[in-house]
Amino acid sequence: MQLDRVLADFTRYLSAERGFSEHTVRSYRSDVVNLLAFAAESGATESRDIDLELLRGWLWRSSTAGLAKSTLARRAATARALTTWLARTGDTPTNAASRLRAPKADRHLPRVLTRDQIDGILSELAGRAAEGEPIALRDLAIIELLYASALRVSELTGLDQRDVDLSNLTVRVVGKGSKERVVPFGVPAEEALVAWSSARAAWSGSGATPALFLGARGGRLGTRAVYRLVTRLLESVPGGGPSGPHALRHTAATHLLDGGADLRAVQEMLGHASLGTTQIYTHVSTQRLRESYALAHPRA
Repeated sequence: MQLDRVLADFTRYLSAERGFSEHTVRSYRSDVVNLLAFAAESGATESRDIDLELLRGWLWRSSTAGLAKSTLARRAATARALTTWLARTGDTPTNAASRLRAPKADRHLPRVLTRDQIDGILSELAGRAAEGEPIALRDLAIIELLYASALRVSELTGLDQRDVDLSNLTVRVVGKGSKERVVPFGVPAEEALVAWSSARAAWSGSGATPALFLGARGGRLGTRAVYRLVTRLLESVPGGGPSGPHALRHTAATHLLDGGADLRAVQEMLGHASLGTTQIYTHVSTQRLRESYALAHPRA
């Protein structure tokens, strides 16, 4: 296969067959663009020219460019996914990246808000929504649901009205790999969703889309709008780390474990394929315990 065809065909494969999220596809596509540019510089013209030596050279250049270990690890994952696909389709005789190694990504503990901080944010939003302004009601419902159900932002924006079961206080979401799961939420989120549903019915253009959350023009709310909302809410909250919607997912998971929830139940709720991914939150809980101990115990 000519290299100029690889990008488009591989991107379609990630979306249609692997069911990757828009964000993941965009990241992989960016990596492949960079790889193909490097391959072209090296004189490669066809997919069979992408061998282990070329891939190692690409990662070496990436590392000398000062990229983070996490980015290098993702680029290695992209290369493995690409060469696996090429080998499966018969465009290369072997999987060139099967022996490719990259430095392990640095594992940082996620940002987690305290109970008082999340309560303060929700109280502020509830105050704005008390006047009945539709956007304020929508924003309150978004944050309540993100925190109550620990959803990914793509899962939240992908929700349709029919996915919410108010009688059972559950929401049906489609996560990574197009895997479907049912996640619970609490009474505060229910009340916020009911109030938003009433406001949504009067929203201009709301009848044209089944989406649960709407943007300014009446279409499905985009992930960037949710990022802007959460970032704005967290900018005045003390604490370091990312300030996007994932901070609320991290916060919900940690608060569940702090409250005694079973690790495997949290894994199922989050939609993690591996229990090891969920275990990062046990480290957060342990760190919080150590900090509280150091502050409170007379013999700390």
